[in-house]
Amino acid sequence: MTSFRAAVALGAASCLAMVPRMAGAQGGGAAGAARGGLPQATSASAPVVIGVKLNERVGRMYPMWAYFGYDEPNSTYLPEGRKLLSELAELSPGPVHVRAHNMLTTDDGPPVALKWGSTNAYTEDANGNPVYDWKVVDRIVDTWIERGMKPLMEIGFMPKALSTHPEPYRHNWSQGQPYADIWTGWAYPPKDYQKWNELVYQWVKHSVERYGAKEVESWWWELWNEPDAPYWRGTDQEYRKLYDYTAAAVKRALPTARIGGPHVTGAYTERQSQFLRDFLEHCRTGTNAVTGGKGAPLDFVAFHAKGSPSVTDSGFVRMRMGVQLRQIASAFELIRSFPEFRSLPVIIGESDPEGCAACSSTVYPQNNYRNGTMFSSYTAASFAREYELADELGTNLAGVTTWSFTFPDQPYFAGFRSFATRGIDKPVLNVFRMFGLMGGDRVAVQLQGGYSARRIIAEGVLGEPDINALASKDGNVASVMVWNYHDDDVARPPARVRVTIADVPARRALLHHYRIDDRHSNAYALWLEMGAPQQISAAQRERLESAGKLALLTSPTWVKVENGTVVLDLELPHQGVSLLQLSW
Repeated sequence: MTSFRAAVALGAASCLAMVPRMAGAQGGGAAGAARGGLPQATSASAPVVIGVKLNERVGRMYPMWAYFGYDEPNSTYLPEGRKLLSELAELSPGPVHVRAHNMLTTDDGPPVALKWGSTNAYTEDANGNPVYDWKVVDRIVDTWIERGMKPLMEIGFMPKALSTHPEPYRHNWSQGQPYADIWTGWAYPPKDYQKWNELVYQWVKHSVERYGAKEVESWWWELWNEPDAPYWRGTDQEYRKLYDYTAAAVKRALPTARIGGPHVTGAYTERQSQFLRDFLEHCRTGTNAVTGGKGAPLDFVAFHAKGSPSVTDSGFVRMRMGVQLRQIASAFELIRSFPEFRSLPVIIGESDPEGCAACSSTVYPQNNYRNGTMFSSYTAASFAREYELADELGTNLAGVTTWSFTFPDQPYFAGFRSFATRGIDKPVLNVFRMFGLMGGDRVAVQLQGGYSARRIIAEGVLGEPDINALASKDGNVASVMVWNYHDDDVARPPARVRVTIADVPARRALLHHYRIDDRHSNAYALWLEMGAPQQISAAQRERLESAGKLALLTSPTWVKVENGTVVLDLELPHQGVSLLQLSW
């Protein structure tokens, strides 16, 4: 952690006070005034009191958040992609996992287009014999492996030479066109399942030869994307048949490889839940299309979960975190209903505020949350609740994939769901830098009457703001992430927050206070101050890149510990996120 701190760009001195206080100072009145949130909180109102108990363990603070994905795999090796991948790899103490669509799609056109990518890994000669070409696949995977990343390897989509409906194949979708235009020949079943089986076998075999069996054993292999939706133009039965052929090929090439799925769109609607239930039942008791025996290999279970923002009649964006959390809880519960699978690792293959990263806010105004602090505060609050739901339901949650990357050569801050815009980091990326500073064990956070995951599922965050925290302890370092979130993207006053951290075994502790708000860790706000330029000078780029890094609110400060407790008072802006880190 020390090396990361040294690299953090320090923010300018803040006008937003964050005053460390000794335990006991004004303690009675503030403790008695603790509430779950502040309706229209002002700096004159009583503070929200958040208690942290370092000796009360909740679970591991494992990096389930260190999973990322994107549609356009060819952006991986372009300069913007390589830069962002390096940043993603550097922010996590452990390996970052990466998932990409279109790893087997056929095309030799432009390398990057919205919701498109290709590798030409499989073609056929004039006699219908397979021709394998791994050059582009290797270029993508090499870029990940060079950075110590681990593929969540999506096996898809259908090569043109294997598709039962190869024409039309390449789509040329652009924003504003019907989304259904993207589902062309790559979405269909294979005309020859044996050839598909051999393709997958050759891919896994090639991977083992190139990277070694031990490395490939550490990857996740999965079939397709959202087969309950038009991403799969076959029947449900045909998907399960394809899964059998795929799993057999993966295990034939490397018996210790991990294969799973089905990356269904969710588990809340009847269609979603039935698809996932039928898939799990097939893996448990169904007739295997390859062996004729019972069941199919299943090493992990995967599904997706999305929110549903909209523009209200009043003209502002309203997020719906409860919709996303409901999807997650429903899927956890469904998986739990299969005793044979309830202990398997679970991966949320896409976990986002809504469903289309390539649909920019300039065309789709409901996505107007993406450039600023709404995205970062939503991310902090929602990931904390995903830990919470996994704890509640006993789910072995291995990874949560944020489907967000970069869109090379698009205008600055064009409103795509991305971590960076033309090499300049957005505020949301700094939430993951904060997560990267948290480790060890998650510890108890106490807040009278605050939002829980279940309350958000039932009500949304439409009353008082969600002011809450996620806390961890790693040796002699305690970290508390605090956010001030609301589903409605409207201006609100800052909130006063008092954080009491108990069980600190020292007399003094060093406080680092990191902040994301309109003045810190926020290149977008600086870009707006510059006049939102699309032509940026070298000096402006340098300032913007610096502003995009995680910033300290103030210089590190030594604080007193009284009776094992530190009390910290702060003013947290609407949609702001703070990371309070004590070391001793």
